[in-house]
Amino acid sequence: MTTTLNKEEYIKLLSETVPRIIDTEIEHKRLLNEVDKFMDLGENLTDEQAEVLQLLVTLIEQYENKVYQMKAITPLDILHELMSVRELKQKDIVEIFGSKGITSEVINGKRSISKNQAKALGDFFHVSYSLFL
Repeated sequence: MTTTLNKEEYIKLLSETVPRIIDTEIEHKRLLNEVDKFMDLGENLTDEQAEVLQLLVTLIEQYENKVYQMKAITPLDILHELMSVRELKQKDIVEIFGSKGITSEVINGKRSISKNQAKALGDFFHVSYSLFL
């Protein structure tokens, strides 16, 4: 369904909110505040307000996708986190890897975790072994 916008009202809203490409955290926060104002109106948004809201959300998403990209988590990151949470040292998981040398290589990222080791880690930490693959 295509909506006909009141151009004067739409232009007025654009001049009040001044949407633009976000390149600073200050601008990001400013546009978030503008979105909050529209969201406070709930279902009482006019078509023009809804259009500006959609534009603001698009600009905010574009900025956040660029700035707040999540780093891919590796099996080694998961192992380190689980060890940290449980306050484990390398010596505490030697049995899983079979030797101090292999354990050291895995912990230091010089050797990847095998499927058998992943299964043993999964059992040890009570999580899915697929986290370590």
